Amino acid sequence: MLIGEFAARTGLSQDTIRFYVRKGLLAPELGTKGGRNPYQIFSERDASTARMIRFAQSLGMPLREIGQIAAELQRQGLSPAREIELMDEQLERLAQKAAELAELTDYLRQKRDWVARGKPGLEPRFLDMSPCPAAPEYPPPPRR
Repeated sequence: MLIGEFAARTGLSQDTIRFYVRKGLLAPELGTKGGRNPYQIFSERDASTARMIRFAQSLGMPLREIGQIAAELQRQGLSPAREIELMDEQLERLAQKAAELAELTDYLRQKRDWVARGKPGLEPRFLDMSPCPAAPEYPPPPRR
């Protein structure tokens, strides 16, 4: 299928698809039409790979890591031990996300109930929240 059909099939934008191709995450075949810019022809396997990429991203896996795993898979395949290692890493990420979501859910329920009761007493606080995983750690400003 050509890029337009592939985009419709996967729900990805054509720009995202082109980005994945540039990064080597997708490797469509090149068709004979298109002159100097031959058409890229995507397969069902490419669609499956695109879904896997989006799933891995939803788990918080960076594209660089996804690319490394994809390259490893293309070069030598994945041994059962490596597959288990990768799945264990993803299960750990999911467990971390689940814990963060549970903490956020508890806070929102407490705050909602507090507002619904007319805001009596102290407002529930979100003090124990761990730092956002994506937030960089900055050194404190210099003392003057």
